Amino acid sequence: MKKLALATALTFASTAAFAGNPAPAPVEPVVIVEDTSSSSAGIIVPILAIILLAAAASD
Repeated sequence: MKKLALATALTFASTAAFAGNPAPAPVEPVVIVEDTSSSSAGIIVPILAIILLAAAASD
């Protein structure tokens, strides 16, 4: 029974030693190209929200 327990303990200890990847995978750089737009495009939604809130408040 002691030999079985020792064999089990050594098996679990050796699996932890081989658990990782020996060489990391090569990582390629990711290039993100974004199209630029005019700065006024980000103001349309808040202006529409203000108009809708003003219309709702006037009722």
